[in-house]
Amino acid sequence: MRVPFLVVATAWFVVMAGANLATPLYALYEREFGFSSAVLTVVFATYMLVLAPALLVFGQLSDRYGRRRVMAAGFATATVGLLTFAAAQSLPWLFAARALQGLAVGMIAGAAAAALVELAPAPSEDRAALFTSLAQAGGSGSGPVIAGLLAQWAPHRLVLPFALFAALGIAATAAALAIPEPKEGQSRFMFARRRRRAAKPAAEPAKVKEGQSLFRIERPGVPVEIRSLFVRVSLTGAAVWATASIFLSVVPSYAGELLDTGNLALLGAISGTMLATSCVAQIAVRGRARAPERDQALGLVLVAAGLGALALAFPAESLAALLVAALLTGTGHGLAFLAAQAQLNHAAPPDRRGAVNAASYTLIYLGVATAVISIGLLTLVVSLGAAVAGYAGFIAAVALATAAWHVRADRADRRAPHAPRR
Repeated sequence: MRVPFLVVATAWFVVMAGANLATPLYALYEREFGFSSAVLTVVFATYMLVLAPALLVFGQLSDRYGRRRVMAAGFATATVGLLTFAAAQSLPWLFAARALQGLAVGMIAGAAAAALVELAPAPSEDRAALFTSLAQAGGSGSGPVIAGLLAQWAPHRLVLPFALFAALGIAATAAALAIPEPKEGQSRFMFARRRRRAAKPAAEPAKVKEGQSLFRIERPGVPVEIRSLFVRVSLTGAAVWATASIFLSVVPSYAGELLDTGNLALLGAISGTMLATSCVAQIAVRGRARAPERDQALGLVLVAAGLGALALAFPAESLAALLVAALLTGTGHGLAFLAAQAQLNHAAPPDRRGAVNAASYTLIYLGVATAVISIGLLTLVVSLGAAVAGYAGFIAAVALATAAWHVRADRADRRAPHAPRR
């Protein structure tokens, strides 16, 4: 396995862990800075609201000018976000830190997803999908656990976790600058386009057009032949990551009330269990025959079942139900998101891979942000348990409807196995 491939995957893991370090610490910030659960969800969602437009911009830039520079800039921005958290003195600092983290992940996600495909040994799409999903899920799940352990038993609990990961962020930035440009990245396609343009009649204003487009961002577009697949895959991603967002935002508070505990290590571990299970599920199914539509359908059904258990956990005052919810949703998340990422990697044209991945992540994160803010608004009029139950019911309905769409698509593919997937 190539060293640059591992460098990109590891650096992305570090960034995703750093972006979720604050999960078990929000209860401390609530007491320290005096804000409500509704404000907390807006702080959490700020990350996604900044991330979404950043994805559209930097996914295209990585296709046009190369993955390496965009990723390095993203890793540097993530480091600044972590240092902002470490220095936080009031609520506006938290908004600024989350905005910087959202900008960083928006810069990195499309470029890194494409770079992993381009750097991976064959079969590149499937291997890249596994490492993409593991970096996101594993990093997102590890962050709360690490921060909870440090905050519970180490000094400077609102500073040390962020300072440690800021040091890793500096290392990730340096590593990104040291790796070669991915083999199928911008340089290959840029020179191919230039050769094609050079072969056209002189009246074609290719050079002027190229110069004018130095920083121009085109309207998001997905090739028409994969649009149906793109929407289906993006809905899958939105459903499973909206579920993960519950565990990363309000489940620590939910579990704290349920268990009557403020142990940050325990609450961080509960929050991280769902995504840790996702990683185990992804590793368990790697290498087997691909059936992406069926895998996504099965994963979404498991997510819906887990959300049902989560909705029951609070009224039943049951830790067992909460753990079952984490295990079911985590397994479903792993199956569905891995299959979705692999299917999108196979379908996306190589010279638009960064933009297509970025567009998919944009839809995913906008959906998650809307849902997280909604749950915060619900807590203004109903209890936290009721808000979680209502949110879980809505996401479960989306998951089941999307699963049914995947089943229909799978049947259509099997009836016409040689037809292009749409």
